[in-house]
Amino acid sequence: MAGIKDVAAHAGVSVATVSRVLNDSPRVSEKTRDKVQAAVRALRYRPNAVARSLRTEATQTLGLIIGDILNPFFAVLARAVEDEARAAGYTVVIGNADERPEQQDHYVRTLLEQQVDGLLICPTAEATPLVEDCVRSGSPVVFLDRTLPGLEVPSVRADGTAAIHDLVRHIQRLGRRRIAFISGPELLSTGRERTRAFHEAMRACGLEVPGEYVEAGDFQEASGRAITARFLDLPEPPEVIFAGDNLMALGALDEIRARGLRIPDDVALASFDDVAWFLHLDPPITAIAQPAEELGRRAVRVLLDRVEGHPVESVVLPARLVIRRSCGETESK
Repeated sequence: MAGIKDVAAHAGVSVATVSRVLNDSPRVSEKTRDKVQAAVRALRYRPNAVARSLRTEATQTLGLIIGDILNPFFAVLARAVEDEARAAGYTVVIGNADERPEQQDHYVRTLLEQQVDGLLICPTAEATPLVEDCVRSGSPVVFLDRTLPGLEVPSVRADGTAAIHDLVRHIQRLGRRRIAFISGPELLSTGRERTRAFHEAMRACGLEVPGEYVEAGDFQEASGRAITARFLDLPEPPEVIFAGDNLMALGALDEIRARGLRIPDDVALASFDDVAWFLHLDPPITAIAQPAEELGRRAVRVLLDRVEGHPVESVVLPARLVIRRSCGETESK
């Protein structure tokens, strides 16, 4: 197995320079950084952060790496994790992966080097070598909100399948049939699961899904707005736009309002993920609510059981439909 000296020799730089690149130091030129990273890939070198994390004493700290700190769902999740951990006598150190595998790895490496007692990870789309090493080394790790194929890691997540079926049936009862879906990224487990549930629900209700009525966003506001614009420009635009998360729903709302259209008279809107301010819009947004606080609390309990060496099982909690007035309802429920 290649070591750091091999990487340095391959790249023609010093060991210290390799170390600076691996630790994201700004004191390295882009040209040198590229050479070192190319050597790392060529030699399949894996920085031994996992080995460096071995310790003899507990630190009473937990690491939490979330997907996007600007997403209200993750903010609620992080707060619940922090509250539950504090009640158990632990401090939580939080890292924002910003949905980027390399930034996720930066925080995994940093938290391991700080010798946290366990890690909660909302994984990005890729099972990176560092995360694989961390899992296979036996380090206490629990996945939160998402899973990664091929890695046997206990997880705590919500299942929105039943709630999506409830939403589609609800919309159909309101007399609307043309439903478009802004899905999440196919590479994320949450994106795949919600897309599959939407197609299943539409089939169960006998509703067609034209190919142009489903398009993948990236769980960000801008993609929600851009996809909504394309939906509304279709020769036969949808009667309902269902956004796969709250930020894409916000983007959809911006585009609908920018065109001077009325919700739900001209086009209806629903969201996967409920946020507090949906209730205060006019009309309030019908949404699928995930139990974010309970997910955070349960994740901490599962992780602490792992830290203490107890056997653990994954936890799946149901999401639920919250009916308001953005799909043509006469009243909220």
